[in-house]
Amino acid sequence: PCESRRITPISNTNNSTMVKGGRGGSKKKATSRSAKAGLQFPVGRVHRHIKLGRYASRIGAGAPVYLAAVLEYMAAEVLELAG
Repeated sequence: PCESRRITPISNTNNSTMVKGGRGGSKKKATSRSAKAGLQFPVGRVHRHIKLGRYASRIGAGAPVYLAAVLEYMAAEVLELAG
């Protein structure tokens, strides 16, 4: 009785435009912690060296950001005084 209507099957391809949230949706460019903090000094490298230096058993997420900011400030002061 309903032969005039055709039902087309939906293809099972993983199209990123159809995916809403979840896995494999939008591919976002990675942002470094230095860029997030507005620093030139590498926060990730400072964090790695704090961990490898065995100064403490646990290192907070804000500690390397703060230390990188202090190091950057000190370097800028020395460069400013050097002319």
